[in-house]
Amino acid sequence: MSEKNYAHPEALVSTEWVAAHLADPHLRIVESNEDILLYDTGHIQGSVHIDWRSDLQDQTIRDYINPQQFAALCERNGISNDTTVIFYGDKSNWWACYALWVFRLFGHTKVKIMDGGREKWVAEQRHLTRAVPHFVHGHYTPPETRSDSEIRAFYDQALAQSRAGMALIDVRSPAEFRGEVTHMPEYPQEGVLRGGHIPGAASVPWKMAVKDDSTFKDISELRQIYEDEAGLKPGQDVVAYCRIGERSSHTWFVLTYLLGYKNVRNYDGSWTEWGNRVGAPIERS
Repeated sequence: MSEKNYAHPEALVSTEWVAAHLADPHLRIVESNEDILLYDTGHIQGSVHIDWRSDLQDQTIRDYINPQQFAALCERNGISNDTTVIFYGDKSNWWACYALWVFRLFGHTKVKIMDGGREKWVAEQRHLTRAVPHFVHGHYTPPETRSDSEIRAFYDQALAQSRAGMALIDVRSPAEFRGEVTHMPEYPQEGVLRGGHIPGAASVPWKMAVKDDSTFKDISELRQIYEDEAGLKPGQDVVAYCRIGERSSHTWFVLTYLLGYKNVRNYDGSWTEWGNRVGAPIERS
């Protein structure tokens, strides 16, 4: 990926690279999808399945699992602190980026995305298997705390960002941004009571960052989208949001790893929190 001149080309690997490294004992390939049944229909040989609902999220409160639970999740999937984790999935790697972002919350920095995700692997007619791998348990020392402050934003921080006129990126569809709908077409209504966007947010739909084959666009195209058109600058403090945090984690990956922005946070409460919050300011356009 170095020829593409991304800020951190090491954060991306190609389908060819993955196919050539399936037996590498220092790697663990993780599939994470919106459709949690896809893995069972066929997956990359040796890949494990991490479910964004049941594995990464606390089942009682709206939050993520704690460090001890994260360590246990890693260990049962054969992941240790020094394992490099390669993520891929459906929807142009929405949930792969989301899973990678959650791993980063726990301080696991040896993470990469397979460019093009599941769609590209299948389009190239590469081998899929239904065999579920079994690995020797990893040894994972959990971090003392989850590092929320570095790459995660909460409601109060997003509100402060808005009031200060600082960079806010709404990565949802234009219709969601305008308040015409409160969810994507053909998706269930998740109970949001108000449509619109956070005041001052710029509309930059996540899909603008990917090509038709689900791979990321070149660096020059990304700079045009986020800097020339949306007005972002590398030194800015940027907050990205969507509906539940998955699409905005994709944009967080683009800004952080491909463009090299150092101060990007994902507001994972996103519109399901903001649109239901009593007194939250909303713009429509």
